[in-house]
Amino acid sequence: MSRSDLIPPSPDYADAHAANEADIDGAEPFDLFGQWLIDARAKEPNDPNAMTVATVDADGMPDARMVLLKDFDRQGFVFYTNTQSAKGRQILGARKAALLFHWKSLRRQVRIRGTVELVSDAEADEYFASRARNSQIGAWASEQSRPLESRFALEKRVAEYGLKFGIGAVPRPPHWTGFRIVPSEMEFWRDKPFRLHDRLKFERTGDGWVKSKLYP
Repeated sequence: MSRSDLIPPSPDYADAHAANEADIDGAEPFDLFGQWLIDARAKEPNDPNAMTVATVDADGMPDARMVLLKDFDRQGFVFYTNTQSAKGRQILGARKAALLFHWKSLRRQVRIRGTVELVSDAEADEYFASRARNSQIGAWASEQSRPLESRFALEKRVAEYGLKFGIGAVPRPPHWTGFRIVPSEMEFWRDKPFRLHDRLKFERTGDGWVKSKLYP
């Protein structure tokens, strides 16, 4: 198989699959995101709340990885991580990030850019307490993004922390918390035939949101 055989052809739009979708021009960004997430839960086979988090390091080199959205409201979009990980250090250094949701089954994307703030200790404690116990212990055992000499070394740390906490409650590690991306821009992308896609952009101002259409 040649490398070109690995790239699928452009979609066949004979059925104009996106032609009858509801109009989005009159929408408000958070309500529209909520509706699209509901649609994704019904259509996406795995992790409809998966999103790419893009950051930059101290040298301006970009970085990206997939994480899971754990909460959102009109304040912003929340995920949880080890603050000593690569993404944690990059976010704390720049206090800015970008998100990308791609729902392949729906042929939709949402792009978000904004500033980043820490969630409250109460929010982080509440979410950490809701996690499976093994995940709680894993948050203590994993020195996320740091070199690992062997799988056995990780399993040994998991066992050690499992013994440490016994059958009692596992507290939240001090280096583990949530980040909230407070959007300054949100763009909704919807596939249309022949690459003539819909793009609807919202930009935050002092009075709310300014809405505009973009060329595909």
